[in-house]
Amino acid sequence: MNILVINCGSSSLKYQLLDMSNESVLAIGLAERIGIEGSRIKHEPAGKEKVIFEQPMSDHKVALEIIINALIDKEHGSISSMDEIDAVGHRVVHGGEKFSKSVLINDEVMKGLKECADLAPLHNPPNIMGIEACQDIMPNVPMVAVFDTAFHQTMPESSYIYALPYELYEKYGIRRYGFHGTSHYYVSNRVAEMLDVDLKDIKLITCHLGNGSSISAIKDGKCLDTSMGFTPLEGLAMGTRTGDIDPAAILYVMEKEGLSTAEANDLINKKSGVLGISGISSDFRDIEDAAEAGNEKAQLALDVFHNRAKKYIGSYAALMGGVDVIVFTAGLGENAGLTRSEICKGLEFLGVEIDQEANNVRGKETIISTPNSKVKVVIVPTNEELMIARDTKN
Repeated sequence: MNILVINCGSSSLKYQLLDMSNESVLAIGLAERIGIEGSRIKHEPAGKEKVIFEQPMSDHKVALEIIINALIDKEHGSISSMDEIDAVGHRVVHGGEKFSKSVLINDEVMKGLKECADLAPLHNPPNIMGIEACQDIMPNVPMVAVFDTAFHQTMPESSYIYALPYELYEKYGIRRYGFHGTSHYYVSNRVAEMLDVDLKDIKLITCHLGNGSSISAIKDGKCLDTSMGFTPLEGLAMGTRTGDIDPAAILYVMEKEGLSTAEANDLINKKSGVLGISGISSDFRDIEDAAEAGNEKAQLALDVFHNRAKKYIGSYAALMGGVDVIVFTAGLGENAGLTRSEICKGLEFLGVEIDQEANNVRGKETIISTPNSKVKVVIVPTNEELMIARDTKN
């Protein structure tokens, strides 16, 4: 069974074609600058040279047609015809309360996706465009929507309700939803396999750390709480997002600076986080380099990020009555030994003991805690595309 995994942004389209008989990747690629001058596709078929197609792509349907042609091309392709694509799995950022698990897409589901678009106006509309483009090109191929929010739908009401008038939740669905769910879902299951334990028997904290970051508490195999909220803004300090902040501080800045709602939204989502504190970059590698060179604001940005992550780990351990495993994943979590060691520093009271030599590993499944550590600390590279493909197959 071959499954095409699609992840659409407003002007991009990431894709992977997987052979689910052995879960191998047949091809991977990225269409960039869709609808913009200079559009191109980077296509990497397994076992063959990477190729770049530079040609105009007015919309996602055109991009998808080029991708399909690349997949079946005699020289650069991985399959002989489009008929060899058995199903398509689509990443959808927000499923609201309508979708608590992956679903086979039909007219009713499409209506529900469009109703959820208000909750993620930057993400869901492009996701829907990708689905509609695939439906036009492959009308008889079954398609599945896999939601970033679905894994977190097991949270109890006490974890997801905000202390606002309850009627606002009833009218508008304002609550904590959480994101990166496919990643938290994958790494939690994978670490249980690595450690040869039943996921339902361990208390787990998963740390998805990158330009966008979130932490989840997982108990009895279910998400108990997660750091992102109504939007991906809440929680940790991130590349350009504030994370947790007193809402009154935003209102105060809006009044003092004369900012519109749109300008305030831009401030807290695109100009804040470690970029805002350091004034250097949203890329943690640049900030670490600057901190090593003695830049105090760069060091402060790192300290804020590490402290915030440590606070969430501590609070989630309290919420679950302990923790057995802490998992690091995503760009920073998988590759930044300094980030992992700084976050774990001070968690010795929980029983965390890091093996600094093991912690030098980058991007590999590794236990980085010592044999004597009461809490296992593990690196698990995330694989959201594989999780989407598995859900699509199921």
